[in-house]
Parts: sequence; C-alpha cells; structure tokens
Amino acid sequence: MTWVAVRPDASLAAVLVIILFLTPVEGYAVRAGRALKLGKEKVTYLHFFLHDTISGENPTAVQVANPNSTRFPFGFGSVFVIDDVLTEAVERSSPVVGNAQGIDVLTGLDKFSLVMTRELPVDFAFTTGKYKGSSFSVMSRNPITETRRELAVVGGRGKFRLARGVAQLTTRLLKYPDAIIEYNVTLFHY
Repeated sequence: MTWVAVRPDASLAAVLVIILFLTPVEGYAVRAGRALKLGKEKVTYLHFFLHDTISGENPTAVQVANPNSTRFPFGFGSVFVIDDVLTEAVERSSPVVGNAQGIDVLTGLDKFSLVMTRELPVDFAFTTGKYKGSSFSVMSRNPITETRRELAVVGGRGKFRLARGVAQLTTRLLKYPDAIIEYNVTLFHY
C-alpha cells in the first residue's frame, strides 16, 4: 500500500484538481475482488400514482404496531407494512405498473405547523413494461400533510442499478386515512 503525504500548507484547490483527474469517466464497482463495469450513467424520468389504502375490505397498508398512547388514532410510533399499488393514471382502474412495499412509521405531528410526518424505507418495484423486474428505493422523511414534498432515492436494482435521485410527490386525493399520491421521479443510474 502506498501512502501519500499532503503538506499542511498544500492548497485545497490542488487537492481537488488531483481528485478530479483520478475520477473515472465511467462507473465501476468492485465485486469479489474484480471490477464490475457499469457503463455510462443514465437519467430516467418516471411518472405514476401510488394508491395507499388503509380502510375498507382490501387494504394495502396494515398497522402492525401501536404506540402506548391514545392521543391520535395513528399516533407517534405507529408502524405499518405496505404493499401499495402503482398505476399509470390517478384512477385505481388504470393499468397497474408495479407496487411499493416496505415499512411506514408515523414519526409525529408537529404541534406548531400541524405537519404529520412518516419515515419511509420503501422499495418501488415495476411489474410491467420496459422496467419490469427493476426497482428503486427511498428512505426519507415524508411530511404527508403537505400537498407537495420530496423524497430521497437511495438505491436501485435491475435497470436502476445504483440509483440515486429524487421523487417529487403531490397528494391528489386525501380521504383520511386513504390517499392517492402522484410521483414524478428523476433517477440517475447505471
């Protein structure tokens, strides 16, 4: 192993220039001691609707843990497992493109702004079309009482390998506790 000593008086600009020249134009990942060639990074834009149904005979989200509180019907610490349907259009009868599976944790109600938040480790998997078998994952704070919000995309598989990006959400229907959310997603992936 070779060590490189940097003098304390070396300029930050010089270090950044060296790092810039060492950055590859194409991506690589190491698996089992060998480089996995990823190719050029791509950008994909996705648009779909998530149907989150807690009420009724066929819920797509089920509460699996309750907090030790009676202040709210779904209070701080309520945990749900979800298998929400993703469709092409806002109507539930429109073609299904996939599903969102994961855990939904209600993390509170901000007493000053009345913003209810959820924490979402969720995988969005596509079951039809050119992205069939591929998915991306989000892990982000989701202030569900705000009409517009953003979630961080933190990974992906299949055609969305090593995805990162942002999902912009708009609530299209909120009939508490059920909701229809529009997703506009920008993915950077290999």
